[in-house]
Amino acid sequence: MSRSTDRRPIITQTNPKSPISEAYRTLRTNVDFSSIDEELQVVMVTSAGPGEGKSTTVTNLAVTYAQSERKVLIIDADLRKPTMHHTFVCSNRIGLTTILIGKAAWQNAVQETGIPGLEVITSGPVPPNPSEILASQRMRELLQELKQHYDLVLLDTPPALVVTDAQITATQSDGILLVLNSGKVKREHALKAKANLEHVKGRVLGIVLNNVERKGSDSHYYYYYGSQ
Repeated sequence: MSRSTDRRPIITQTNPKSPISEAYRTLRTNVDFSSIDEELQVVMVTSAGPGEGKSTTVTNLAVTYAQSERKVLIIDADLRKPTMHHTFVCSNRIGLTTILIGKAAWQNAVQETGIPGLEVITSGPVPPNPSEILASQRMRELLQELKQHYDLVLLDTPPALVVTDAQITATQSDGILLVLNSGKVKREHALKAKANLEHVKGRVLGIVLNNVERKGSDSHYYYYYGSQ
């Protein structure tokens, strides 16, 4: 089935005044200030393991950037377990994989999200060789071309400890956000994920710590920590 019918709520769109939405705006500000001398145009988001909230973070961060009147593109580079076609209820028949194998131009794969300033390229059909496709020269050329058309390109990638895809994509990105679930991830796994990304000279901008317990009515919060 190529089209999802179950749209997932995006809190920065549905409730922009909530504390969680404000936290995503804080994340946006911190990303902007993490590089004063160098422009960040391609930022990838990954996690240590599955289920830590990386795709939710990509989506909400993208919305906050679009709300600040920037032209933003999300690319679903999780070619093993893609979700963006569910999030935005759009077709996954044509996407990143069809672009990279030369079956479609990227302009024909871009889809509207219904949010002004925000577009998406879904994963496309799941390939038998995700790592090889992401490591291809076509992928590098695609990102370089997209930089000419978008203020920010956000990549949703698989977890860093599960497969090598995140390390491959890290070499093609200007910066990396590592999403960790504070109630789930083990310290050694978090450190290993960060070390794996830095081993390929990936630039970790910081950590998004998810599901932090707070006092008061909001028990879950998204927080940003600098990598240094």
